[in-house]
Amino acid sequence: MPERPRSKNYAYLRRTWGFMKPYTLKLITAGLALILTSAATLSIGVGLKFLIDRGLSAGDQEFLNLGFLVLVAIILAISGGTYFRFYYISWVGERVVADVRRAVFDQVIKQSPGFYEVTKTGEILSRLTSDTTLLQTVVGSSLSIALRNMLSVVGGVTMMIVTNFQLTGLVLLVVPAVIVPIIWYGRRVRTLSRESQDRVADVGSYGEETLNAIRTVQAFTHEDYDKSRFGTEVENAFLVAMRRIFARGMLGSVVILLVFGAIAVVLWAGGRSVIEGSITPGDLSAFIFYAVTVAGGVGSLSEVLGDLQRAAGATERLVELLETEPAIKPPAAPKAMPSPARGEVSFENVTFNYPSRPDTAALNRLSLRVKPGEHVALVGPSGAGKSTVFQLLLRFYDPQSGIVRIDGMNLKEVDPRDARRRIGLVPQDPVIFGTSALENIRYSRPDASDADVRAAAEAAQAMEFITKLPEGMTSFLGEKGVRLSGGQKQRIAIARAILRDPAVLLLDEATSALDAENERLVQKALEQLMVGRTTMVIAHRLATVVRADRIAVIDDGRLIDTGSHNQLLISNPLYARLAALQFSADPGPRAIKDIPQAAQ
Repeated sequence: MPERPRSKNYAYLRRTWGFMKPYTLKLITAGLALILTSAATLSIGVGLKFLIDRGLSAGDQEFLNLGFLVLVAIILAISGGTYFRFYYISWVGERVVADVRRAVFDQVIKQSPGFYEVTKTGEILSRLTSDTTLLQTVVGSSLSIALRNMLSVVGGVTMMIVTNFQLTGLVLLVVPAVIVPIIWYGRRVRTLSRESQDRVADVGSYGEETLNAIRTVQAFTHEDYDKSRFGTEVENAFLVAMRRIFARGMLGSVVILLVFGAIAVVLWAGGRSVIEGSITPGDLSAFIFYAVTVAGGVGSLSEVLGDLQRAAGATERLVELLETEPAIKPPAAPKAMPSPARGEVSFENVTFNYPSRPDTAALNRLSLRVKPGEHVALVGPSGAGKSTVFQLLLRFYDPQSGIVRIDGMNLKEVDPRDARRRIGLVPQDPVIFGTSALENIRYSRPDASDADVRAAAEAAQAMEFITKLPEGMTSFLGEKGVRLSGGQKQRIAIARAILRDPAVLLLDEATSALDAENERLVQKALEQLMVGRTTMVIAHRLATVVRADRIAVIDDGRLIDTGSHNQLLISNPLYARLAALQFSADPGPRAIKDIPQAAQ
């Protein structure tokens, strides 16, 4: 996992309490188990003292047997307490991270497309995975370890002072000399570990990118170059791994040298005290036990501190997403859409700028009314604002001024989901999900029966190729529909729109990816689908435009003319020029005028 941003503002960690609060009983159980195991662990030192002084030194066999039984009981208590502490705290950690992931996903899926214009999807996914995993590490492990080691350090130091004050002073001088180098070298090892993980990630990333583009790689005979590049990435990962291995080996050696050296010093000083008679052998054994416990606790706390800092940074990033309010949301008291749906659409003096292009108007005082059941084609040069009309109609954005209405209702005054349920969309680049053909079509109406899905596929002329797939309707279409051609993807998208049975149908170059034969079949299906419902079409293909009731010519975000194909050829120079470029190899006026007659 790559290094995540750190933060020393631990206040953000308190925000996780809202997710932990429902599981207070399990946290209390884990806390009680933690106290039990810590107390039992510290009691081992007292047990050692009496076992040695009254059992071994005094030669009391009965006391030795009793001490052994007590020690076994303590070990059983530590074992049982450790299980309950680990189980319940890990359960809470996993449950909290699951709840956080759901809360973050529920929040980001409500964000409008404008949010994703300025936010990287990869960054959001990183927060959903890496950041929440860090949080799980803290809640389900590190926090428990920190509390356990704090109890061990405080309890151990207390027992050391009680056992022998003079030796405690010596240990407090020795411990920093042991811990500081270990902490410093440990950070070096962690840095190299992260670098090693990054290099391994580079290997995987390059390999994945190359294999996903294998057709392009082989078409451009790029294999030798990619093999060389991949080999370089592998060698880089190997070299960093060897540096990490060397550092970890040195760390182990340093730990052994310093820890056992410190124990030797304490044993030497304590042994002198035993010889002098100022302490008993049992006192020395107990003291060594507590000293080792304290040293281990301090070392573990230093490790946990890094986890807490990374988790605080991760929580800050998660809180940022959780507190991001969607730009498009239902009003406090949404009005009800009229029933039944009529499919009337109107734009009233609408001006709109995209968030990523605030200084450029995508639509500029545009007014357009589409009557129920009317078929209107939107025509204009690239970037004129045609797709923006669809974006506002779906209320992916709100205009800076003007009103967009469906069935007479201002979209800002109704729940966006209610308005969108009346719309069916066939985009220019259809989205195919990594599931079966059946589920891809059913996406528009999840409660639809298999028979309804098949009927929609038949109407979209899609069953012809679906039946040839290995498992028919249940065939997996591959990630992003890689098993389908462009035209087949388009027909899946059209079937999806047919199944929705919308009052308003939006077609964005819906037949652009089809060959002539399939375009004729799908166009026939679309004509049947358009009957009785409002249809707005963005298209450059002649067959779609000439059959429209009206054609709206848009340029530079403005509606500059409306009319039939023949009317606009005469009255609108821009449309005549577009018709010449898009509908005919011969741009002459006569050839253009002959096109619709031939088409009809």
